[in-house]
Amino acid sequence: MSEFDLKRILEGALFASRGPMTIYQMKKLFGDQKAPTEGMLREVLSSLADEYQDRSVSLVEVAGGFRFQVSDALAPYLANLTDEKPGKYSRATLETLAMIAYRQPVTRGEIEAVRGVAVNTQIIRTLEERGWITVVGHKEVPGRPALLATTTQFLNDFGLKSLEQLPNAEDLIATPTTDLLDQMEHSSE
Repeated sequence: MSEFDLKRILEGALFASRGPMTIYQMKKLFGDQKAPTEGMLREVLSSLADEYQDRSVSLVEVAGGFRFQVSDALAPYLANLTDEKPGKYSRATLETLAMIAYRQPVTRGEIEAVRGVAVNTQIIRTLEERGWITVVGHKEVPGRPALLATTTQFLNDFGLKSLEQLPNAEDLIATPTTDLLDQMEHSSE
């Protein structure tokens, strides 16, 4: 199989896929045929990313794999395609999500201690329903509170490959909280 054919197959599969595709999923495209190596796939993906670099969509790698994604600059125009408005999240919800993302795994009590206010059960439920957080265990203290952490879905929705791509904590101190929360809210649209 030529690199041109492989590129067309991957490009079509990425556009047809409902979510990010892993290298393993890409290898499965070839069924009984000899699948390309991971190196070959990554080389073709890199070539595709270069081709789409200055276009309205780009090929990005997120925690869940590779996907095509529309440029952020087009968001105001694409929002007019639907009457549905993106979910709006309260400041408390976004603060709770940020606490979990930066301090995970973390208990609800630890979040409350830092925020200085109780965390509403609905906030945790909303973040779990969105698929952004999950219970990853229980802390070995009396009451065995749940340990919360972010998910791959959180990384995918915010366009991150890993938690290391979150803004540095020192940068956040220099950024007013409202600016940071606005950035998180727009990233989730």
